Amino acid sequence: MSQPDAFALVFDLERRLGASWTHIHAAHEGTARLHAALTDATASQHGSDTSIVALGSAGRFEFTDRSDIDWVLLIDGQADLAHQKQIASIASTVAGLASKEVGPEGTFGKMASSHDLVQYIGGGDDSNANLTRRMLLLLESRPLGNTAAYDRVVRVILERYLTGDHGWIRGRATGGVPRFLLNDVMRYWRTIAVDYAYKQWTRDKEGWALRSAKLRLSRKLIFASGLISCFSLAGESWAADPSVAQDERKLKGIEKLSAVSAQAPLDRLAGAFAAASVQDGFVRQAFDSYDSFLGILSDGPKRTHLKELASDEADGDDSWAEITALGRTFQESLDALFFDGDGPYPQLIRRYGVF
Repeated sequence: MSQPDAFALVFDLERRLGASWTHIHAAHEGTARLHAALTDATASQHGSDTSIVALGSAGRFEFTDRSDIDWVLLIDGQADLAHQKQIASIASTVAGLASKEVGPEGTFGKMASSHDLVQYIGGGDDSNANLTRRMLLLLESRPLGNTAAYDRVVRVILERYLTGDHGWIRGRATGGVPRFLLNDVMRYWRTIAVDYAYKQWTRDKEGWALRSAKLRLSRKLIFASGLISCFSLAGESWAADPSVAQDERKLKGIEKLSAVSAQAPLDRLAGAFAAASVQDGFVRQAFDSYDSFLGILSDGPKRTHLKELASDEADGDDSWAEITALGRTFQESLDALFFDGDGPYPQLIRRYGVF
């Protein structure tokens, strides 16, 4: 599946509003350069059953010089001893381009098996790492080089969610929203929030302010974009019509969700604002605040200050005050989209957001 131009919808919105989101542009350009460099450097490391997939800021097109490079080797095939050598070679290549190592939890920089991602949804075998990789594949990923394995795995994950949803696959889901997928998107958001508290405890609050900034903005963006993805099937006549053949409904659902998943999260948000009756002021402040957030992440001294800020010194700290203000304005914009106005999302949130 061809990948859409990242931020096309964001930049259309920027022109319409007469805004100037310089940090979003810089992150987009930096990510494009990174992808080109990684694709070129790993050209000899691809296999017919594997895809190298960028995740995190590199998957969202929000990469800065201060970002780490999150990636996995996605495997859709039989066990092969050569995969370990492939991983080592890719890791060496990434290390030569990265200013930081991947996180210590071991979620990234490893192999990810299509079997685990598809078969272990829920239950004891669906670890936090497995859930994270699966959700990020659907919400903020970009394949580099050979996309065949990536395309197959994304489609079969979506097929698993849709065929495993008893009401949806039979056309009995009121409104056409796939609850199985929606519930896992919500589970992932709650897992992120709990993981934040876990890291507070286990790391003695080291780096808490930077993680809190990401929770308030980029992590919340991922969740919001996941809701938008699930709600993209609402109103499709074939999604909630029992007379439509199940195979036809499934194929249409996979095609629709695949296309939405291929968008960058900021593009999904821009598209949602465009489809809803939200005042331009709220739309503008959503992207203004996110642009400022990316500016902070790309500013070495500010980022370092937040990373090293002690929790008992946060009150009165200018950088922390700036982050909390940006988080509030971003939340206000999401509230306007999902809870207020005459667009489709307030009704969908009331119907699906809690119960």
